Amino acid sequence: MSSSSHRVHDRAPAEVAAGLSEGRYLLVDVREPNEVAAEAYPDAVVLPLSSFDPSQIPDPKGRTVVFACRSGRRSVTASMAAQAAGLPYDSHLEGGILAWKAAGLPTRTGG
Repeated sequence: MSSSSHRVHDRAPAEVAAGLSEGRYLLVDVREPNEVAAEAYPDAVVLPLSSFDPSQIPDPKGRTVVFACRSGRRSVTASMAAQAAGLPYDSHLEGGILAWKAAGLPTRTGG
């Protein structure tokens, strides 16, 4: 997906899981608090898209920022917003938590 000068790169669930476990990725979940409370990615930073401010993204300390949501739509929106704000964050989890779970990757419940 692209606009005038921004591109968003799809990252497969297995690639993102490996990058997280190796400390190469910072996962930013842009789902809403009620969604995260029901089921969450392990070790993700939560910044809901409804109040998304790219300046609130923590310093990735050399890691690649990867946005995630439920199905992969809001994560693209967040990446585009971050790029529009001048940040180099152009990756998202393709298919969101639905694809993550379909790949057999762990989630946590209870927020």
